[in-house]
Amino acid sequence: MTGIPALRGINPGFKGHGKIVMSGRMIKGKQGFTLVEMLVTLTILAILATAIMPLAKIAVKREKEIELRRNLRLLREAIDAYKKMADEKKIEIEEDSEGYPPDLETLVNGVEIQGEASAPSPGSRPAPKKTREEPKIIKFLRRIPKDPMTDSTDWGLRSYQDDPDDDVWGGENVYDVYTKSLGTALDGSKYRDW
Repeated sequence: MTGIPALRGINPGFKGHGKIVMSGRMIKGKQGFTLVEMLVTLTILAILATAIMPLAKIAVKREKEIELRRNLRLLREAIDAYKKMADEKKIEIEEDSEGYPPDLETLVNGVEIQGEASAPSPGSRPAPKKTREEPKIIKFLRRIPKDPMTDSTDWGLRSYQDDPDDDVWGGENVYDVYTKSLGTALDGSKYRDW
């Protein structure tokens, strides 16, 4: 045998059609995996999977929190737009409502604008006079967004007259919205307090 490391396991005098000789026996070539190799591979995969699962759960929770913040902002901006229109006397409101919508469906169904005729845009021809003005309806939301934590459109509501910590809606108007989920966020705060 020669001293070249690459040729140590090969028997140069044997005409075994390229078979490798190791420790006195011939091995044709592997036909598959051994049981030990399979068990080691599965053990490594199981360890990796258990390490990844908590990270995946956190990522899903973070996505739901982002969606909750977005939907709360959307609802609150619609309530604020309704309140602004009411303060400017552009929509008719009930006296005891403080200018807030009576419910969330009102934001979706829309309200009629009082005494506003659509003005022609600059440079356009004036529209022919109509005998009767059509009421202009303004909608603040296309639909009530889902609460991702409870997977429903049933939001917690507070009226202007309610105490900030009340869980029961007084029903006078919708001053604020919150989730009905009792869960805790990744930052440690309660979802209901957002």
